[in-house]
Amino acid sequence: MGIQSLSTSERILLAEQLWDSVLEKSDEISITADQKALLESRLSAYKADGDTGDSWENVKSRIQSI
Repeated sequence: MGIQSLSTSERILLAEQLWDSVLEKSDEISITADQKALLESRLSAYKADGDTGDSWENVKSRIQSI
């Protein structure tokens, strides 16, 4: 059975099941030193900026107005 033969809802459920199966083994996932450094750099930049972005209400309103 090909994935494309599934309905959109069925594919979403499949994706959720796949993601859940990955999360169950998340302790087996490792990152490289370069990836860790990049994440730390981005986190530092985020903290230094101080801009936490928009509230969900504002984002939702913008999306719905499109």
